[in-house]
Amino acid sequence: MKRLNRILWGIVLVALGVIFALNAFDIIKVDVFFDGWWTLFIIVPCGIGLFSENDKSGNLIGLLIGVLLLLSCQGILTTATIWKLIIPVIIIFIGLKLIFGGMFGNKAEKIFSKMKDNGEEPKVSCAVFSGQNLNFNGEVFKGAELTAVFGGLKCDLRGAVIENDCAINVSAIFGGITIYVPSYVNVKINSNSIFGGISNKAINSQANSITVYVSGTCMFGGVDIK
Repeated sequence: MKRLNRILWGIVLVALGVIFALNAFDIIKVDVFFDGWWTLFIIVPCGIGLFSENDKSGNLIGLLIGVLLLLSCQGILTTATIWKLIIPVIIIFIGLKLIFGGMFGNKAEKIFSKMKDNGEEPKVSCAVFSGQNLNFNGEVFKGAELTAVFGGLKCDLRGAVIENDCAINVSAIFGGITIYVPSYVNVKINSNSIFGGISNKAINSQANSITVYVSGTCMFGGVDIK
């Protein structure tokens, strides 16, 4: 994904450079600074994120908002109409994700349910207007619930004993969570995000290895998996 992200950004920059060059030689006349050109700083990154990132929700919402703002700047839609549309669209989008997510479920929920049936509880940590560092060196890890609200939280699993598939439920609201995983595990993500997201920078191991399932919500916050 990281390689694809670099390639897509490279294509965008090359195309922009070609347009400036052709304009300089009067071969074409393209007004780069058209009404609403600044919305491209929202549209382009979100558009690239749809193809290069695992978490699509935040990018899709951002792309939609960017397009609506561009249409407003172009006089196609009024500002009043934009504000009337943005909130309902976001609410509907989140509702649909919750409905389909609830219908089909996810692996993380099944793991937490199995832990509960066995009388086990996930590790719980919450950072509110503060920072926390969690280290599971030498501990058997099966699951955790991590929350960061206007704060930061680091969870280090590189020294943990992970014997089977495990789950981590994350909530990052105006905050950030960083999760370090060992090299022998895979990471799979299922999230709902608004102006935020989960970035998976971990190197996937072999197909039959243990998997860490990360599920949760990001609102104006982010989760980095390394």
